[in-house]
Amino acid sequence: MKPAKIGIDAGGSLLKIAFEEQGQIHYKSYPIDELHSSMNWLKMTAADTPIVLTGGKAGYLKKEFFQNARIVPEFESSGIGGSYLLKQDGLSYENFLLINIGTGTSICLNSGGKISRVSGSGIGGGTLMGLGSLLTGEKDFSRLVSLAGSGKAENADLMVKDIYSPFDPPLDGSLTASNFGKINDDQVSKEDKAASLINMIAETMVLLSTQAAVRHQIGDIIYIGSTVQHNEPLKHLLKKYTAMLGKNPVFIQNGAYCGAIGAMLSL
Repeated sequence: MKPAKIGIDAGGSLLKIAFEEQGQIHYKSYPIDELHSSMNWLKMTAADTPIVLTGGKAGYLKKEFFQNARIVPEFESSGIGGSYLLKQDGLSYENFLLINIGTGTSICLNSGGKISRVSGSGIGGGTLMGLGSLLTGEKDFSRLVSLAGSGKAENADLMVKDIYSPFDPPLDGSLTASNFGKINDDQVSKEDKAASLINMIAETMVLLSTQAAVRHQIGDIIYIGSTVQHNEPLKHLLKKYTAMLGKNPVFIQNGAYCGAIGAMLSL
């Protein structure tokens, strides 16, 4: 069955595709190193289907594969897709922050339906894969997530309670004083290193997000992106730290495809 329309979010690590077929929206993703094979296949099977592109490699896809495709800004498409998926999950927020944790991270403000990028960071899924490989020798996303789920970050991180020991600290002793502050210990396992890495990413994202939320008087923070998908350790920490700082953490089904679905819906 030929799709009625297609949206493609071509990021730094993944190609995310949303397509409508017989009134239903479907999703697919491919690693970026399968770009040529997947796009050549799509070009053959979906010839003449309207396609909208977004993401960092959208221009390349247009030039090499889909000359008639339209390109939409990735922040705009993520905002459209995020709002749509929130409604699909029965949620509705007039104003919210959309935190897209992909290869890197973008922090966007949705104010009355208008989306704008207000902050961001180079820390994201690329950090997890690159630094995770250096620390553990593992190059597979699911394997790194599994390691993190079995490890304890405090075995690699220097905690506030460690600094003040043997006395009671003046603030919560379970807070991180220094990410990887104990990494010179030969007893730190791969699992603990992976857990520490996930913790560092979560803490950084939450601090940046909540700072932006305070600045723009926002209470609801929506976390999306491929790095969050199938990553329960990261999701758990994002929930924990966001709530700890007084904001409402929200996760939506198929949040990794916000850009792709927003591109498709712009047709």
